[in-house]
Order: sequence, then C-alpha cells, then structure tokens
Amino acid sequence: MLIFSYLLFCLFQCINGPFTLAYPSTVKEIKENQMVFQSGKTLPYDDHKAKSAQELLDNPDIEDQLHYTYNRGESRYNTDAGRIRNDAFFKELYGKTAKDVKANLTTVIWCPTLVHQKIQFSTINGANLALEKVSAELDQHPEWNAYLTNIGGTFNWRLISGTQRLSAHAFGITIDINTAYSNYWQWDCGCKNEDAILNYKNRIPMGIVEVFEKHGFIWGGRWKHYDTMHFEYRPEIFIP
Repeated sequence: MLIFSYLLFCLFQCINGPFTLAYPSTVKEIKENQMVFQSGKTLPYDDHKAKSAQELLDNPDIEDQLHYTYNRGESRYNTDAGRIRNDAFFKELYGKTAKDVKANLTTVIWCPTLVHQKIQFSTINGANLALEKVSAELDQHPEWNAYLTNIGGTFNWRLISGTQRLSAHAFGITIDINTAYSNYWQWDCGCKNEDAILNYKNRIPMGIVEVFEKHGFIWGGRWKHYDTMHFEYRPEIFIP
C-alpha cells in the first residue's frame, strides 16, 4: 500500500511538478487534462496534437511549453526551450491586458552600486524578488559592468518582431541587458525566417548567464534562434 501511494505521488509530481512547484501561488494542479489555477480558472493542458516547430510556436498548448529540453552545454546542442509560450497561460499568471500587468509591476534598482538603474518588473510569482537576487550578485562584479549598464528593456506590451505572438516582455518577466553587446538571430541573418540557417554568435560572459540561471531565468543565448541580451523568468524550465 505504501509503495502504491508513493507511486501515485511520483506520478502526480511528474505531471504537476514543473508548474505547481514553480508557480504555487497561481497554479493549483493539473487534473483531467486541465490546468487548474488558484483563481478557479481552468485551461486545457494537452491538445494531443503533433506539431511542427512552427506550429509549436504559433499554436502551443500549455504542455508544449516543456517540449524542448533547456540546454546548458555547448551551443550546438541548443533548442528553443522557453520560446514556446501559451499566451492564455501567461495572461492568467501575469495579467490579460497591459493595464493588468502594469498593476502588478514594481520598481527594482538594478545593480545599485555599479549601475543604479530603475526598472519595472512583475511582483507575481516572486519574479521581482528573483531579479533582485540576480542584481545583488552581479553588483559584485565590476568586470561585467559594460554588459550590465544601459538595460535594453523590461516591461513592454508588444508582439515579437515578425509574428503575431506576444513577447514575454508583455508580462513584465523579462530583462534585456545592454544591446551593444548582444546578438539576435533576426539581426544577424537580416531576416525573420524561422527556417533560416543561422551562425550562432554570443558576446555575453557565461558568468552573467550562470547567475541568472541560478535564480530561475532562462537565457535567450541557449536558444537555437538566439537572443543573447534576453533573460526571462521561467523557473518551471529548471524543474525536472
């Protein structure tokens, strides 16, 4: 009986773990193929459809957000883990409109000693607290100051360039560091074609990346379609 109960617990954790552990204040459980939020709202979890890479981006269900494994090794193993976002899911977490998201933003003093730049970030799910921890650690590294000054942006209710998909910036959970040292696949190929052959480029020190990842932020430089200035609060990606 104890073994059976343990197996049921493990099955529950396998299905619910990444989302309920990452967002306990907003996500209650996954039950009968529905994601149940603490608000009582439900959304379909898995539509059981086979999808191409483009379909995963354009029409994902919530389960599809975990389709790729986040690579922390060599860039040749990069996937697009984290680029797949179900808008309805993020709207339920952070706000359905720009006004809703703005109501939950707070001011974070970015790297108080080195930079002291005021930026806006969401308070939902402890995103601002995670960013403050990142900021405090990076503030101890003057050798990285050039990359940390002149923050490229945080909250911005907008679509991703060349798409009809909302940017993660729309939810106040993303920070772009200094664009002067950044590489973005659309800039480098001069195109918006997801099927373009890309030549990976990066100038961001890995030490900066590791600090962000330590506190639940994925890095756009880990993507096949790279965006090296981009750090996004996605703690579920790091939960096995």
